[in-house]
Amino acid sequence: MKVSELLKPEFVIAELSGTKKEDVINELIDLFKKDPRVTDLEKVRSAVLEREKIMSTGVGKGFAIPHGKTGAVTEILAAFGKTARPIDYQSLDSQPVHLVFLLVGKDNLVSTHIKLLSRISRMMNKDEFRKNLIDAPSTEEILELFRTEEANYYDV
Repeated sequence: MKVSELLKPEFVIAELSGTKKEDVINELIDLFKKDPRVTDLEKVRSAVLEREKIMSTGVGKGFAIPHGKTGAVTEILAAFGKTARPIDYQSLDSQPVHLVFLLVGKDNLVSTHIKLLSRISRMMNKDEFRKNLIDAPSTEEILELFRTEEANYYDV
């Protein structure tokens, strides 16, 4: 499964409006309000926020990957957003976050969920890729960056 196939224009925010960690997480989750693949949005929200309480998903280098698994979705969902102003995310490296990738997994697809988390982390570990995402002015350019990155560097 490709990260770039999970991301659709309606699930990408080129400029997040939130200024706090929970605000941006909720902003991304709210993109799924009318998605038929979500059977209970509040259970999705709870799964992601409960996971965040265990340990910050701000993995470093200005990037966070909030995620959770729940039976309240019929398949794996993803959303992405970025912000021009840094957000205090209590990241592992104590640095603020500009890029947030939300991944919501289905309870019984644990292996796929872990593989996607790993792939996203590898992509976001590349300085040039992160810089290009931050500089991308539109949803379409963000999506194209994800497609190109996967096509160039991963056997998918």
